[in-house]
Amino acid sequence: MEQEHFVGLDVSQAETSVCVVDGAGKVVWLGKCTSTPEAMAATVRRRAPHIARIALETGPMSAWHYRSLAALGLPVVCIDARHAKAALAMRLNKTDANDAVGLAQDRAHGLVSRGGRQKRTQPSDPRVAGGPSETGRDA
Repeated sequence: MEQEHFVGLDVSQAETSVCVVDGAGKVVWLGKCTSTPEAMAATVRRRAPHIARIALETGPMSAWHYRSLAALGLPVVCIDARHAKAALAMRLNKTDANDAVGLAQDRAHGLVSRGGRQKRTQPSDPRVAGGPSETGRDA
């Protein structure tokens, strides 16, 4: 049986930091992709073929990303930003890449719980629905 992969996504407007860890929390791949659900899904499928869970924290684009990634058949959870902040605050260097690593490792070890209520509504900002254009950049 292949080892499961856990993915942490630290999303910003243009780029998303992506970290893939194995079940022991060891980093398998760390890189970036464009912040569109399609680019994120392609990167995750390519870099984490045995995906168990994808974690992203709540934020301005999280509803769009969560719904889109789930619709593409990916096992995604949205982590409450307050819980993620508490877990990530113990790390030495605060960077997007380190946040992605922390989300993936914490999810692999079951340390961070899913967010409370998850709204299933459209993002209120119509500019978010289209998202940034696809560049195909992976790392």
